[in-house]
Amino acid sequence: MENITIGITCGDINGIGLEIILKALAIKKANRTFKTVIYGSTKVVAYHKNIITQDTILFNSIQAAEEAQADRINIINCWQDNVNITLGKPTDVGGKCAFLALERAVADMKSGVIDALVTAPIHKKAMQMADFPFVGHTEYITNTLGDKDSLMLMVSDNLRIGVATNHLPLREVPQAITTELVLRKIEILAETLRIDFNQGKPTIAVLGLNPHAGDEGAIGTEDDNIVRPAVEKAKEKGILAFGPYPADGFFGSGQFTKFDGVLAMYHDQGLVPFKTLSFGEGTNYTAGLASVRTSPDHGTAYDIAGKGEADEASFVRALYLAADIVHNRSEYLEMHANSLVQHKRKALESETGEDEEVEDIIPEE
Repeated sequence: MENITIGITCGDINGIGLEIILKALAIKKANRTFKTVIYGSTKVVAYHKNIITQDTILFNSIQAAEEAQADRINIINCWQDNVNITLGKPTDVGGKCAFLALERAVADMKSGVIDALVTAPIHKKAMQMADFPFVGHTEYITNTLGDKDSLMLMVSDNLRIGVATNHLPLREVPQAITTELVLRKIEILAETLRIDFNQGKPTIAVLGLNPHAGDEGAIGTEDDNIVRPAVEKAKEKGILAFGPYPADGFFGSGQFTKFDGVLAMYHDQGLVPFKTLSFGEGTNYTAGLASVRTSPDHGTAYDIAGKGEADEASFVRALYLAADIVHNRSEYLEMHANSLVQHKRKALESETGEDEEVEDIIPEE
């Protein structure tokens, strides 16, 4: 863990992002076993430092993530100009600063300078005012890293819910739901549960799109004609997927506790039960990427910005989840590299009858 460096974006400078970051790194630093780098501005960080009245914070202004020190709050300046902070309001300046920080951090993540990224909350209206060309973090990071697809996955101690259609207006959801899309999201969820969360053979519940999962076609045909075929194709690929389940009864009866992961069809279908059951204790994880990205499960909280009341618990969990996933991936690669070496050695021995030297093989993921 001591070799892991985690990047942190400042998020919207008019919200609670930097408050929870500083609380997490200063107040919780006794349990921190990895390096962290804030992408933002020393001046803006200093402004927010006064909000939490914490005297023990030690800043370290650096030019590159490689210069980060474990016992300091390291900051990379992503802009040089003085900026106006307007607490509690979306502004084009707030959106621009959040964009600049995100841009620099993702570039470092793509080049391997940092091992993971934790993003503080942004405000979508402020990002639009700054001409940010994406709906949110997930879409921008997926596109910039060049990954084919990703899965917005909400994670808590007892619940993992993925969302098939991310931040999509409700009226557009039915047209977006296809068998190919649902199958792809099931596959991403199965892989991330296996590799990132150490679930050897994960079980996955898939929720229906319509009330009562269509009630055998009485309330829509999408579940029988689109979602169910995706579940069956996933089973053919060896994935333990089940459903579609009616969402209301699935959560109301506690059936969700029987599965390692859940795939919801749209944003609120997954996030309403998640936040009801886990608010403040959850983390947003972007599954399916070559790199690791997490964030807290809440927004900019403009209503309490600058008051020192923000709870850093979800951000702390996001930090530790990022570090854990980096560690789990490393262990998985090492374990499977060793198994491939042993498999090839045994194959050569059976062919030649001799003990052959075999080079280490690192599988491509």
